[in-house]
Amino acid sequence: MRILLTNDDGVNATGLKILEKIARLFSDDIWVVAPTEEQSGTGHSLTLTEPVRLRQLGERRFCVTGTPTDSVMMAIAHVMKDHRPDLVLSGVNRGANLGEDVTYSGTVSAAMEGALAGIPSIALSQAYAREGMGDSVPYSAAEAWGERILAPLLATPMEPRTLINVNFPALGPDEVRGVRVAQQGLRDYGRLRIVQRTDTRGYDYFWFGLGPMIETPSHSTDLEAVADGYIAVTPLHLDLTHVPSLERLAKLYS
Repeated sequence: MRILLTNDDGVNATGLKILEKIARLFSDDIWVVAPTEEQSGTGHSLTLTEPVRLRQLGERRFCVTGTPTDSVMMAIAHVMKDHRPDLVLSGVNRGANLGEDVTYSGTVSAAMEGALAGIPSIALSQAYAREGMGDSVPYSAAEAWGERILAPLLATPMEPRTLINVNFPALGPDEVRGVRVAQQGLRDYGRLRIVQRTDTRGYDYFWFGLGPMIETPSHSTDLEAVADGYIAVTPLHLDLTHVPSLERLAKLYS
């Protein structure tokens, strides 16, 4: 099995090294094509107004001066064009990608690009410890549970143009309560936090913060699964059509 690894934290990220260890449990045909630098929050964006440069760092290892989507496209259409990957793994991201994060996430978007190309694709992310950010991500849960999560997924055919989003809680491997297949959650956007500060020259600048999650009666979302100490496995699909609205809108123009 030929596996393409990518991410949005950059080619030298700790999470990518961990993902490579996990991937080698399934195959020795591993290729890395990842952004040269961090591209967190770039979503499913493409680089269209400037050239994209490709650099080979070693055997089957490349970096791209662009987004995660650029990296997957470059891998499939150029680097690996004569023998496309059988699987795309994206991550392990520094920080969870839950709820509406999936629309902003370069990690998830890289897996989306793989799915668009008809390749089974999985995004993996590791939640931060509550008391810290930065490089304080405890990757031990992802490292210990990665094989157990991927093995059944790889043995099961995926529906066309779908992908799997996996999020590990910020717990030690023995503290993880198990695996919960969960739907995509939603945070309370009305309580989005914007922190305003002033720099040393007197100009204002801003930091964006996330609002609290909306709890569901059965705790059925990815946000709640990770908060409850479970690994969240969420199937996503690329068709954004809201089918119930089709007939109603069609009547407006009939």
